[in-house]
Amino acid sequence: MKPDLHAEVNKNSAFLDRELSQLMFNRRVLAQAEDKSIPLLERLRYLCIASSNLDEFFEVRVASLLAAGAADGTLSTHPALVATLSRISNECHALVSHQYELLNTEILPEMAAKGIHLVRHNERNDAQRAWVKEYFDTEVRPLLTPIGLDPAHPFPQVVNKSLNFIVQLGGKDAFGRGTGIAIVKAPRVLPRVIRLPDHLSKNGGISFCLLSSVIHAHISDLFAGREVIGYSQFRVTRDSDLWVDEDEVKNLRQALKGELVGRQFGASVRLEVAKNCPPELSQFLLDQFGLHQSRLYAVNGPVNLVRLNEIMDHVENPELRFPPFFPGFAQKQVNQDIFVALRENDILLHHPYQSFQTVIDFIRSAAHDPSVVAIKQTIYRTGMNSDLMESLITAAKLGKEVTVIVELKARFDEEANINWADKLEQAGAQVVYGVVGLKTHAKVALVIRREDKKLRYYAHLGTGNYHPTTTKFYTDFGLLTCHPGIAQEVNEVFIHLTSLTKPHHLTHLWLAPFALQNEIIKAIRNEARIARAGRPGRIIVKINALVDESVIRALYAASKDGVKIDLIVRGACMLKPGVPGLSENIKVRSVIGRFLEHSRIYYFRNDLEHDTYLASADWMSRNLFRRIEVAFPILDKALKRRVMAEGLSPYLKDNQNAWELEPDGHYQRRKARGKQATFSAQQHLMETLGTPNGHLGD
Repeated sequence: MKPDLHAEVNKNSAFLDRELSQLMFNRRVLAQAEDKSIPLLERLRYLCIASSNLDEFFEVRVASLLAAGAADGTLSTHPALVATLSRISNECHALVSHQYELLNTEILPEMAAKGIHLVRHNERNDAQRAWVKEYFDTEVRPLLTPIGLDPAHPFPQVVNKSLNFIVQLGGKDAFGRGTGIAIVKAPRVLPRVIRLPDHLSKNGGISFCLLSSVIHAHISDLFAGREVIGYSQFRVTRDSDLWVDEDEVKNLRQALKGELVGRQFGASVRLEVAKNCPPELSQFLLDQFGLHQSRLYAVNGPVNLVRLNEIMDHVENPELRFPPFFPGFAQKQVNQDIFVALRENDILLHHPYQSFQTVIDFIRSAAHDPSVVAIKQTIYRTGMNSDLMESLITAAKLGKEVTVIVELKARFDEEANINWADKLEQAGAQVVYGVVGLKTHAKVALVIRREDKKLRYYAHLGTGNYHPTTTKFYTDFGLLTCHPGIAQEVNEVFIHLTSLTKPHHLTHLWLAPFALQNEIIKAIRNEARIARAGRPGRIIVKINALVDESVIRALYAASKDGVKIDLIVRGACMLKPGVPGLSENIKVRSVIGRFLEHSRIYYFRNDLEHDTYLASADWMSRNLFRRIEVAFPILDKALKRRVMAEGLSPYLKDNQNAWELEPDGHYQRRKARGKQATFSAQQHLMETLGTPNGHLGD
């Protein structure tokens, strides 16, 4: 990216551009794919992640900007928006070009050197071509439906991010007409990466071809008697937000079910074609989708890089992957009764370095424990398969009072959540869909147990989702506690969400949208007050995004008063660090490594009180004002030290995976200097908290 792009936008602003900052995050992910110290297949995975991130950026951020421009006129009536979209387009085109250059000049050649071949049509030998021809005839051609465009066959509906082909034909059709354009949809049931038989590979290696390459090679077979003049694969990206007026619908679940179908055909926001696509065909497609030329991406390779992930399913060479990692456990005696353990001490979990199985066991034990009378839980993302959800269903069938707050509008997880809501209701659980107009993003669970003729509350509060897969790859903290104040306030949150009444005054939990933003700013201002009095003011925060302007202004003010502030922000950050007179006491870094940094930690020194909060919320306006979020304190001094030692200090020392934000919006990778040893926070935590070879030990 040109070095003046951020400066052009932000030289007179106190804030960095949000969209460009988000794209800078993708640059950092792509840098992992460039890093030759990372195993080769993991580099390919990072390339796929960067492509997936860019897909979502178009589906959500670009789509929302375009929708805003269309809401009250045309884009031409919004010059600032047009300028923003132009900057985004320039950066996205540069990113995409870099992705394919990296794929074609480094990753694919290095894979070939390791015996993993992605074979294009012009690279196949006669035996490989014969096999591909037979595969096309038997597996592909029967599923294809070429559509010649004419008044009876108008341009077909094209599903979001699906693989398609446009073909330009010469001559006459079977009825003597000169229909010149045809569309071919690739069957969604077929794999996009096809492994050739091993005997067709060189020197005992593995060979693959892409479905797009197979269809390209034999596309003329679909149009007997016609000349194929030109053709190209293409893919359109669409607006993927679900638009439901919650105030107008009587049944949100049924309304969303209907919208899920329509999501595949939202407004078009991007068109991808092959680099050699004839200009008249790409323009025809742009016209069909109502897109400007700037939203055309002509790529040197497959239009969907994410699908290259499928290669990794076929390659077993461990040298090309990260070494296996086995999480540790929170307790030495893993089989100890969880409720007995919690009555002795709170349990702090740090995923994925420590197993999420402890949380699953907590809910499973509650489901089968005859002393447990009720279980309550929020669900934002949990996936299609979940032992935890099955335990809730079991608990309901066993007659326990089970209440589940299911967020139906968790983007891209709506279908899974609707399915779980159906199953839970069928089992007898009480299912609630949160609050109209607000997403329930808090991650909390509550178990109520009858002990000695009284009810005792046990709670789990976390920074991440109750998702069996992401807990293995996302860094998150979770707290299991039976602290009366915290656990009973968790129950108050559930009563608030189900009854829609105003929550009682909470002394431990910070709840959005009512108090979280106010409490954050109050804590920041308290550090500023301490600094003005001549004592050390200190703030350390680890979050995924910082874009709320009210919080950023409070941090600027605290910096001017002398508070030392370190911000560990994985993704978008609109705060400008290190600006004299504005933010010279603020440093911002981003850590990109093997695991996705996802935990949210707020630390305020507060005259050695060391106030430490874990939270579900990033510092974004949507989290602070348009979602149900919970920040919860760590009260035990030993656990506070653990949060600092595991969640903050290593990331401030990292000189391998850390990037430092400069005032102009660019990031520089932090490197070891002089005799300084290389240090990776994630590697340190794997070695410190993990279990060698998966053995639990004594």
